[in-house]
Amino acid sequence: MTWLDLPTDDLFGISNLPYGVFSPRDGAPRVGVRVGAQVLDLAAVLDDRIFARPSLNAFMAQGRDRWTQVRARVTELLADGRYRQAVTPHLHRLQDVRLDLPFEVADYVDFYASEHHATNLGRLFRPGSDPLTPNWKHLPIGYHGRAGTVVVSGTPVTRPNGQRKSPEAASPVFGPSQRLDIEAEVGFVIGTGSRQGEPVSGADFRDRVFGICLVNDWSARDLQAWEYVPLGPFLGKSFATSVSPWIVPLDALDAAWATPPPRDPEPLPYLADTGKQGLDLELAVRLNGCLISTPPFASMYWTGAQMLAHMTVNGASTRTGDLYASGTVSGPRADERGSLIELTEGGARPLALPDGSARTFLEDGDEVTISGTAPGITGGRIGLGEVTGRIHSAAE
Repeated sequence: MTWLDLPTDDLFGISNLPYGVFSPRDGAPRVGVRVGAQVLDLAAVLDDRIFARPSLNAFMAQGRDRWTQVRARVTELLADGRYRQAVTPHLHRLQDVRLDLPFEVADYVDFYASEHHATNLGRLFRPGSDPLTPNWKHLPIGYHGRAGTVVVSGTPVTRPNGQRKSPEAASPVFGPSQRLDIEAEVGFVIGTGSRQGEPVSGADFRDRVFGICLVNDWSARDLQAWEYVPLGPFLGKSFATSVSPWIVPLDALDAAWATPPPRDPEPLPYLADTGKQGLDLELAVRLNGCLISTPPFASMYWTGAQMLAHMTVNGASTRTGDLYASGTVSGPRADERGSLIELTEGGARPLALPDGSARTFLEDGDEVTISGTAPGITGGRIGLGEVTGRIHSAAE
């Protein structure tokens, strides 16, 4: 319950309270919490200057006990009518503020954790052979991305230039990507880092990870296909990765934890499941406003806890603000695939849109929006926000 006038099915009620960074009119960027269609200025309402900063990093570095304390206090302020007069002046309408990148991205790693996605791509890339590589079910495969090109939702995405080579061509050509794609993903934001040489176990996931966000890992498939052997993704991925402006804290997801799919073979001990560490999230992908896919995160083979354990098992350190993403979320059905390369079977089956046009890959001017929801701790569902990007023409 809350004294705010919110619909009972509002995706951003007080059981959610995601964190972000906003800039009020004629004001400096600061940390806020979204509630309904408003954002609460935490620096003002809590009288704490740590929230008067342009990122969540300083707050996240304080650790889980502090995260729990702040969430409890904000919930109290919004639930108890005695605080209404004191809190109301510090609520800003979303339409009156600018939403900024919510945290300083220290490092970025992207995984490949959906068996359905990996199988679909394996069939396209390696027809006639096993679609999964021999290591796929033994470890969460990932690659190191580029933190400096992670951008907040709404930032335009410029079509990348690079080398591409068709199978029949004798040599590569240079120019704009012709097979620009999306990848609907979920990101995990690390709040408290770990020292070099000290692996983080899956059991420590909730003490290390602050929350989740939505991610679109834009992909130039033609650049990727030519460059990725033998070292993996590079320029086909590094030009832009978009994230949603809201970080949903793990405490808001208590009703969303789920048992992951069965594993065969059983993972090695450091990757063993330690309870319900899968997440029952529902994503939705829209192209120019048209719903084209509804990927289910509950079907992911590897969990966020296992990704963190594998990422650090060699002693690699983590830092406040590290972002690691799930890789494309795809389900077993054709309408649950989280990338255009899957939805169009490598471009062989164009996707028909309501305006009569069709797409194999993205065209200049196209806008992609990924949204998501999760079960709420008081019933109903909570929102994960949206991540949106519009394609601009390649730089000349």
